[in-house]
Amino acid sequence: MAKIKVRVKTGTLHKEPCEIGAVYLFEQSPLSPVAKVLDKALGRAISNLLKKGEFKPGLNKSYLLHTYGKVPAKRLLLLGLGKKKDLSFDKLRQATATAARETRDLGLKGLTLPLYPIVLNYVSKTSQSVVEGALLGLYRFERFKHPEPEEKRELETVTLLVEGARQLGEAKRGVRRGETIAEAACFTRDLVNLPPNEATPDMLTRTARDAARRLGLKVKVWKGDALKKLGMGGIIAVGKGSSNPPQLVALEYGTRGRGDTVALVGKGVTFDSGGISIKPSRDMDKMKGDMAGAATVLGAIRALARLKVPLHIIGLLPLAENMPSGTASRPGDIITCLGGKTVEIITTDAEGRLIVGDALAYARRYKPRAMIDLATLTGACVVALGNTATGMLGNSEELKKRIKEAGEASWERVWELPLWDDYDELIKSDIADMKNAGPGVAGAITGACFLKKFVEDYPWVHLDIAGTAWADKNGPYWREGGTGAGVRLLVELLSGWSKFPAKK
Repeated sequence: MAKIKVRVKTGTLHKEPCEIGAVYLFEQSPLSPVAKVLDKALGRAISNLLKKGEFKPGLNKSYLLHTYGKVPAKRLLLLGLGKKKDLSFDKLRQATATAARETRDLGLKGLTLPLYPIVLNYVSKTSQSVVEGALLGLYRFERFKHPEPEEKRELETVTLLVEGARQLGEAKRGVRRGETIAEAACFTRDLVNLPPNEATPDMLTRTARDAARRLGLKVKVWKGDALKKLGMGGIIAVGKGSSNPPQLVALEYGTRGRGDTVALVGKGVTFDSGGISIKPSRDMDKMKGDMAGAATVLGAIRALARLKVPLHIIGLLPLAENMPSGTASRPGDIITCLGGKTVEIITTDAEGRLIVGDALAYARRYKPRAMIDLATLTGACVVALGNTATGMLGNSEELKKRIKEAGEASWERVWELPLWDDYDELIKSDIADMKNAGPGVAGAITGACFLKKFVEDYPWVHLDIAGTAWADKNGPYWREGGTGAGVRLLVELLSGWSKFPAKK
């Protein structure tokens, strides 16, 4: 993510000298007081555009106006927010992302954004949403590109205007939070977008160690004989066909007794060929993103540590590359996972649940109040929910309720699927404790049923991010590729965490 300086100051747009200032407009609503002043100074240019229908302020629509010295701002970017009654923090996030990209693409270095009259409930939350929109919207992954000079344009400063000194402190707090969260989401996007020859299990382990060193976290890594001694049969089975050895990374933020202990587990299959049950070649290149769960957990912990959230957080990253070779696991094999459960492998392309299951079983050792795993687990979840919602399944109504509320607040929404005991029948095996895949129906649910076997009675939720972690086309504040989905949700959930009810 390009380094952008975000400033907050008191002032009004009609008096603020700047390269370009944003004017937020609603559909079929009177101009705001600020827009009225600007409109008058510009000879009714804004109202005439609206009246003639040359600009309709639908969500994410924009129109550039040159001011020719009539106001201190050299240009005004009219930004549509849609209907006023439907305004939300996410729509503000989207519109601001549009403004930031258009400003950058014009070759301009600075953008000025007034927080009024669009303040929603709290100045801090509004400023947070504006900053998130700008920084997430400006994201580009260009590590391996050599862009032409005209493509190297970067926005350098974003200035937020508040009406009075009373709002200044609150706005600055929101800006700091927004910068921290956006940086974490873009960090996760970078990891997901890396090619698989770069983002190996070893590389992700080094990245986790570096984060631990910078943030003062504890870190522990198991690989090779240490994994065998620990009994991580699932992780070993998935990774043994690759020349890149599998491993398990444990990050620990805070100390026991400093708030609830919450365990986060992120699936980290750095490339998923399907193994012996090899996938079709079409779109296999996107399987570099099968480690998005691990990247999300790592990104979220970075943000939570920087925000000094008063919790004890465990981040577990099971890392493996699923490749076909003479040493790879085969359909028909039976393996023993952590805790002694045996698994009949029906397909080596149902590998994510094997490594996440091992990590969930290990997470129980911390006696957490809550466990959450994030995994690009099933194509079935994408079929069911598309790319809009993350699938949610779990054994705790309280935890599911909290995650749903956090999803609505961050606009990383979740949708619950059933986890009834009836579905357990689909993964029963005649020769082992269970199978790693069902008969081809209820795929997202049977994947969660498998994971449920490893959590025992600990409060747990599984988030299937297969549809939300990757975008096939650009959106309002994400680009094609890794989206960073789940980072903002976890930060919203855990930064607002209240003591979780003890197990009965």
